[in-house]
Amino acid sequence: MNRGPLPGMAAGIDYVAKARATWGEKLPDWVLVLAQEMTRTSGAVTAKRINYSPAVLSNIISGTYRGNVARVEEVVRGALMGATVVCPVLGDIGRDRCLDEQKQPFRATSSLRARLFHACRKCPHASADNGRALPSGDRHV
Repeated sequence: MNRGPLPGMAAGIDYVAKARATWGEKLPDWVLVLAQEMTRTSGAVTAKRINYSPAVLSNIISGTYRGNVARVEEVVRGALMGATVVCPVLGDIGRDRCLDEQKQPFRATSSLRARLFHACRKCPHASADNGRALPSGDRHV
């Protein structure tokens, strides 16, 4: 017998109320939007949409996340709030996609991937943890 809510449906948890109780008057707009999306769908569905674990989102809502909160904020702003950046290779893209592209490795077999790799290293939108090294033996300038 299956129990609980259907996949993709909220389990009746009011994440907005939890966020307001935790953050009070200092509730950031992006945390509110995240909580609204989690309440509308579910923590798991929202986590999958922005490529973070449900535990990370729960910790953000409860104000206990010890990781890079600024990065989660940027992803939420891009995926749920429509924040965009101008990529020198792809043009106007969501901030969440920009961060995903920065994490991708160098691939000499894809000219687009190679261009993105090099552009991301010099881009003003590059995150602080974008210090990827080239594969050993490769010397590209």
